[in-house]
Amino acid sequence: MKIFDAATTRAALDFDRLLPALHAAFAGQVCVPARHVHEVKMGADEGTVLIMPAWSEDGFLGIKTVNIFPGNGARGLPGLHASYVLYDARTGVPLAMMDGDEITSRRTAAAAALGASFLARTDARRLLVLGTGRVARLLPAAMRQVRPGIDAVTVWNHRPEGAQALAAQWRAQGLDARAADDLEDAVRHADIVSCATLSTAPLVRGEWLQPGSHLDLIGSFTPQMREADPACFGDGARSFVDTGEALKKSGDLLDAMAAGHLREDEVQATLFQLCRGERQGRASDAERTVFKAVGNALEDLAAATLVWRSSLDT
Repeated sequence: MKIFDAATTRAALDFDRLLPALHAAFAGQVCVPARHVHEVKMGADEGTVLIMPAWSEDGFLGIKTVNIFPGNGARGLPGLHASYVLYDARTGVPLAMMDGDEITSRRTAAAAALGASFLARTDARRLLVLGTGRVARLLPAAMRQVRPGIDAVTVWNHRPEGAQALAAQWRAQGLDARAADDLEDAVRHADIVSCATLSTAPLVRGEWLQPGSHLDLIGSFTPQMREADPACFGDGARSFVDTGEALKKSGDLLDAMAAGHLREDEVQATLFQLCRGERQGRASDAERTVFKAVGNALEDLAAATLVWRSSLDT
């Protein structure tokens, strides 16, 4: 069994390769059973363990284990740790162990960009990122892959010093980036608002979002987590999800439906339907769009397969 460390895994997952791989996965046939979710309590410390299997007609089977501990931020540690094992789906023989953190963060950012490729205005220039974790750090690169006109990036975080540090890193990479102190003002001036946090209370309010904007919610993934208030889904906004599972797992969507701002039958499409050309994405420059993702094991499998095949080419 091969071992792919973080650097090797990352090197195989450039967004110019990963985005087409994700598009093909959502348009193709992959078997994805429901994820297993387990709560872990160790005294005052609480976490969640996810076990996410998937297999494809290409002959690959993958299982990702994810540990999410939101309290890690106070310890100076990432809130998410993951590992990925890839198998031969015909024999069950283990092929590789891969860095699950790299797979998770890069496929999550890529899925957000894939959604934006259908839903963000083609002339989008101003990106606002909420959060400073692994996924948040990747969002400008991922979004610029599908909206190359993005030339101004703002970052907000509940710890201002974290936003300032990340903005400085992006500027060192050649981006026009700054940290925002006033979240409302930053949202009102953004073409794309991308939330990649572990928040349990709404951060973005519907009244702040401007016509033509695209709201991207990719951080929360349980009924207890939320990044946007229910009004974000109302007032004529058109809502999209990565998979149907989001309607059962997303606190954002559950709150919006409970408040009467969204009905299940008003969700316009999943990424499966968008990638297969079965449903339309953005219909006009003036409309407001929302994309809610909770993640799917097919994204992990697509990324892991790309890492494996890249190793065969070298």
